[in-house]
Amino acid sequence: MAWLLDRDGLAAGTKPRTHFASKVKRVIHVFSPGGVSHVDTFDYKPELAKHDGKPLTSKGQLDTFFGKPGLLLQSLYPFQQRGQSGLWVSDLLPHLARCVDDLVVIRSMVTKSSSHSPACFQMNTGFTGNGFPALGSWLSYGLGSLNEELPTFVVLPDPRGLPNGGTNNWTNGFLPAEHQGTAFDTGKPEPVANLQTPQGVSADARRDSLKLLEKLNRDYAEANPGDTALAARLQSYELAARMQSSIPEAVRLDQETEATQRLYGLDRPAIAASARNFLLARRLIERGVRFVQVYNGAALGGNPRINWDAHEDLKSNHDAQAVLLDQPCAALLADLKQRGLLDDTLLFWSSEFGRTPFTEGIGARGRDHHPHAFSVWLAGAGLKKGIAFGASDEVGYSAAENPVTVYDFHATILHLLGIDHTRLTFYHNGIQRRLTDVHGHVIKEILA
Repeated sequence: MAWLLDRDGLAAGTKPRTHFASKVKRVIHVFSPGGVSHVDTFDYKPELAKHDGKPLTSKGQLDTFFGKPGLLLQSLYPFQQRGQSGLWVSDLLPHLARCVDDLVVIRSMVTKSSSHSPACFQMNTGFTGNGFPALGSWLSYGLGSLNEELPTFVVLPDPRGLPNGGTNNWTNGFLPAEHQGTAFDTGKPEPVANLQTPQGVSADARRDSLKLLEKLNRDYAEANPGDTALAARLQSYELAARMQSSIPEAVRLDQETEATQRLYGLDRPAIAASARNFLLARRLIERGVRFVQVYNGAALGGNPRINWDAHEDLKSNHDAQAVLLDQPCAALLADLKQRGLLDDTLLFWSSEFGRTPFTEGIGARGRDHHPHAFSVWLAGAGLKKGIAFGASDEVGYSAAENPVTVYDFHATILHLLGIDHTRLTFYHNGIQRRLTDVHGHVIKEILA
């Protein structure tokens, strides 16, 4: 009842059903798996240019994933101070560089693993192992839906394929099965399969068959009350029936003006597939989806040409990947802002880790995985604007000021949604589980 009253705006002036009041109602996470180089994007390090081509000896034995530390490599892209805030951003991301006055850039992120799948899992679920609920699943469980006709947690994979770890990145884990992320097939014109009545089957026949199936499922559910997967299946059928009208309308990008389509880059064949995901994310949260995750990069056997995993040649890799992120993501931020949606939406971007400030091997042009310091950014309701928080050391090897763990990052995101991260729990196998495990502190310095 509290959820229904809150959703319909009938509980104005009453105690909020979250732990405390918050302006943020929905979230978009842009995730760039593969390991984006912080020293080539958001973390300007003039000392790298000064010591380019020299060994890094001041840090003792260097920690690398493949065990081949090379020589310091200056940023392959010029940096400039941008906007009124003067935040440093490289020329690799010219469109996002124009948005810095709306961003909080965290330059001191650290994570627990230098391997893709565990690090992706931690960024998405808080744990390096698989089988734990994703952030979107926790929000679905804790806050519920804003629109009964659409899924609460939607995933928009890169049209080229799935990330490292695949669907484990948006699993419900041990939460009830209805909180699993709904992944759209972004490579097809019909992103949600089997919504429409099969050809040759009348609407009446379809309705009768679904009624029979519903009865059989409910009879079984009553006899097996502990089977949450079946309960979720029942809810999915009911949601699918409502989605038959809501989804086709939501994915009709041709309803957007030509100016909006150009803003995202739908008129550019090279980035159109990626641009559609970013525009669709705005349309979904606009219609009440609580959490949308947009993937910018795929694994597909570790092919470096379709993710940010720049082991061999960082410049050719990041050139190819950045063009798919830069304009569409900057457009999403600008579009949310101009429509007033940023007033109650949180948009944040991350990778699973950064890349080493030195090359992977002597004479090489790529960088290795690096969990000890990397950059992320956030924008939207409840945040300060145009600031940087934390800092890596002089060459970007380790977090030197205000290190931020993934637990801290998640605790802050939950806080922005009005949730105390220590109180959003689920009892599982004798433990009151939570997104932040037994860790995490809210980064109060970035809050408005």
